[in-house]
Amino acid sequence: MAHIVIMGAGIGGMPAAYELREHLPTEHRITVISAVDYFQFTPSNPWIAVGWRERSEITLEIGPLLERKNIAFIASPVQAIDAEHNRLTLADGQSVDYDYLVITTGPKLSFDEVPGAGPHGGHTHSICTVDHAEQFWTDYQAFLDNPGPVVIGAMPGASCFGPAYEFAFILATDLRRRKLRHKVPITYVSSEPYIGHLGLGGVGDSKGMMESEFRQNDIKWITNAKTTRVEPGKLCTSELDAHGNLVKEHELPFKLSMMLPAFKGIDAVAAVPELCNPRGFVLIDEHQRSKKYHNIFAAGVCVAIPPVEVTPVPTGAPKTGYMIESMISAIVLNIKADLESQPATAKGSWNAICLADMGDTGAAFVALPQIPPRNVNWNKKGKWVHLAKISFEKYFLHKMKSGHSEPIYEKYVLKALGILRLQE
Repeated sequence: MAHIVIMGAGIGGMPAAYELREHLPTEHRITVISAVDYFQFTPSNPWIAVGWRERSEITLEIGPLLERKNIAFIASPVQAIDAEHNRLTLADGQSVDYDYLVITTGPKLSFDEVPGAGPHGGHTHSICTVDHAEQFWTDYQAFLDNPGPVVIGAMPGASCFGPAYEFAFILATDLRRRKLRHKVPITYVSSEPYIGHLGLGGVGDSKGMMESEFRQNDIKWITNAKTTRVEPGKLCTSELDAHGNLVKEHELPFKLSMMLPAFKGIDAVAAVPELCNPRGFVLIDEHQRSKKYHNIFAAGVCVAIPPVEVTPVPTGAPKTGYMIESMISAIVLNIKADLESQPATAKGSWNAICLADMGDTGAAFVALPQIPPRNVNWNKKGKWVHLAKISFEKYFLHKMKSGHSEPIYEKYVLKALGILRLQE
């Protein structure tokens, strides 16, 4: 009998638990360990921040969901990993031994890399967690009584740009509905070398499409932006050229700001010798397995993936839902093979498929594979993307409630995109 422990209970960890339970014999134990006792559907956080969703609509209590599937659950942060002896030490003092460890923790949010950034003692907001999104909503309600400039974007080293774009459009849409848009100048400030880069080197003509959308929504932008500090009501950023030379220093006033941070690996993972790169992301082989410890697997944002290209201001590569889903499926099949004394053969697909909400419309981006050159390099805008994003939210939450392990990106999103392309 083996004990498989999953660190993290988010978009990667919960499906991993369900899929392992479905594919492995019942004598094998599965335990999920999470720093919090609830699942949050992170893609809905931009809607939380403007009051389009309530917390209760996108969060689920984890314990009862896993108990129904005969999966153990512990709500406590992992304090240390003893990879040599297959043991975890938790913040509450517990020790948990494992035969296989699956790391799906997501990232550490590195607000500290830019002085004055972040919602914890800093001057910028975030939508990386439901708590952060709720903090924005609280300040946004006061802001609506006395509106002013807004700055939205991503800090140097950021890799997840999609939510920043989504939030700029969602906020603009919400302000229009409130008939306050004319009182709120919005500036998008990003480490990307150009609008629509997305950490992917662009997808199709994403540059032209996103610049056009920004113009139509009267959103100004600064790219190649190396944000250096944030003061109360002021964001300071250095705009660089394509060679990394200074073009202009900007001091942007704001009444509200949402800036996505750079990511790192969480402390307990980053501290394991030879497990991670210098940023604390897990180094894996083609089978999602640690290059050092063959009973440790990792999936999602915590995995080390090289940037698509070198940029004047550092940018990382995003890990999208489809990529995470394929990583999880590969891990499950490879653990199953190992338990049956078979070699690992399953591989995750490093493909980027993104459905980005834009308030009352949306944009779909498909990069297959994620790192160029690509077999598919395509984007499409339309109301259907906005509706598809809502449907994806509802179905994923249903999947978590019911305990299904069905890979929905492959079954639904890819089919929808394929049908749309055939109709072009």
